[in-house]
Amino acid sequence: MMTSQTSVAAVYPSELSPTGEQIEAGRKLFAGACDFRAGAAREDALPPPGLSELALAGRSNVGKSSLLNALTGRRALARVSNTPGRTQQINFFDLGGRLMFVDLPGYGYAAAQKRLVANWTKLIEHYLKGRAGLRRVLLLIDARHGIKPADRRALALLDEAALSYAAVLTKCDEVEGNALARMAAATAADLARHPAAYPAVYLTSARAGTGIAELRGALAELAAPRNAG
Repeated sequence: MMTSQTSVAAVYPSELSPTGEQIEAGRKLFAGACDFRAGAAREDALPPPGLSELALAGRSNVGKSSLLNALTGRRALARVSNTPGRTQQINFFDLGGRLMFVDLPGYGYAAAQKRLVANWTKLIEHYLKGRAGLRRVLLLIDARHGIKPADRRALALLDEAALSYAAVLTKCDEVEGNALARMAAATAADLARHPAAYPAVYLTSARAGTGIAELRGALAELAAPRNAG
């Protein structure tokens, strides 16, 4: 049974609740170096696989760049904009030589030519379906609106590719507590019907810092050990 843990930090089975040790491991991981490695706007520009990869996906303007900045404790690692479609390529960030963070262009509405949006969509699908070393996808969902039709298409793609993915509700500080709890429960129940979905829904606010420490702790398990050569 799904239960609420750490106030409004996440909804997951109790056995997945991050321990203090895991949260500290996440803090150390994300406090280290995080460097931009590559940007790819075409399939043939994707860098060769190396480190395990963690991808951030979501609708345009869902808050991917803000979450990436909050996780790494940096204000401008990823550019933040109110203009949907600002991220126009797949960006790769090396997290201390232990994990590659991958920021995908937002799907759905974008303030760009339809041809460009179609190209981004094709590029994202190519990356998700054929990328060796992709360990998990964080599917970001705006807590104010829940799962939208564009998200449904992403869920179907991830299920088809058999890629492990976890839902992250963003902008939770903009939703009243009871409404947020209902949204989290509804999202968890929805994703329970999807075979590739990780059994956790993380509740976050990049602005308020809600849920960031818990999410770091959950992601630290995907990183290579410090002594990996």
